[in-house]
Amino acid sequence: MIDKQFKNLEEQIEILKYKGMTINDEEYAKKILLRENYFFLSGYRYPLMKSMTDKRFLEGVTFEEMYSLFLFDRAIRNVFFKYLLVIENNLKSIFSYQLSKKYGYKEKYYLRSKNFTNDKTKQRQVNDLIRKMKRQIRVNGSQHTATAHYMSNYGYVPLWILVKVLSFGIVGELFSIMKYDDQVAICKIYDIPVDEFSNYLPILSNYRNTCAHEDILYENRTQKKIKGTIYHKLLNIEKNEEGEYVKGTNDLFSLLIIMKRMLTYDEFKDLCLELDKRIENLEYNLHSIKIEKILDRMGFPSNYMQLANIERSDGDEE
Repeated sequence: MIDKQFKNLEEQIEILKYKGMTINDEEYAKKILLRENYFFLSGYRYPLMKSMTDKRFLEGVTFEEMYSLFLFDRAIRNVFFKYLLVIENNLKSIFSYQLSKKYGYKEKYYLRSKNFTNDKTKQRQVNDLIRKMKRQIRVNGSQHTATAHYMSNYGYVPLWILVKVLSFGIVGELFSIMKYDDQVAICKIYDIPVDEFSNYLPILSNYRNTCAHEDILYENRTQKKIKGTIYHKLLNIEKNEEGEYVKGTNDLFSLLIIMKRMLTYDEFKDLCLELDKRIENLEYNLHSIKIEKILDRMGFPSNYMQLANIERSDGDEE
């Protein structure tokens, strides 16, 4: 195995120049490389290369272009993250309301195993999740302001407080072990079928973590795919030979479709306007490639903004 040797800033600049990148201001480039990390920045080189076999940069590619793509991804990551937190908060509120209303507001009541699915194949998962949630009560009982307040003043932590300290992953797992009637009650609020809703939660969790850890977002692909929706049809998304949509199934546009179905009309409109502003800004800063190349890697059709103006429907599979 060949070791990756440390390269100083001058050597990093030379590597980029050797691969055909134009460096207009080497001191500026060094400052950016020092602050942002060569490895992370170079992760945005692929759309700017001639091909995956000829890894030299396209004619005229500048350091500023690659950095603009890096900043664009950071900007849309912040936009998506903001609205993913809105969805996360909504889910926690709705879940806690449904379970508290039906099973009680003290953990000794709402954390009984009989309150969850009686599917024998999921009993271990049920018990494990109950242990995780009880552990969060113990850990945060004296550390988190809200949980500490309830523990010290009332001696218990209601679910609508506990959800505040639960991860998105645990919240998604919680839905998976609920009784079917509880799942249906929650899904009716969103007008999304249970099977699709169940599929959406781990995808949302995946993207939330991608945003939180500042991983590359714009061309991220998920293992899970979403079903075709009325939105795919209304936007005339192309299908492949197998009859599957070529965009909006496991790319960033699929996340946008999920968020269309889970945010309010105004929230989603604001999300799209913020994204469109960032896309326009990137387009202004690109010189060697067209913005369509980036949109394609995002899975965004050219008419993506039409999604913001479509009234929410029941989103059933077409």
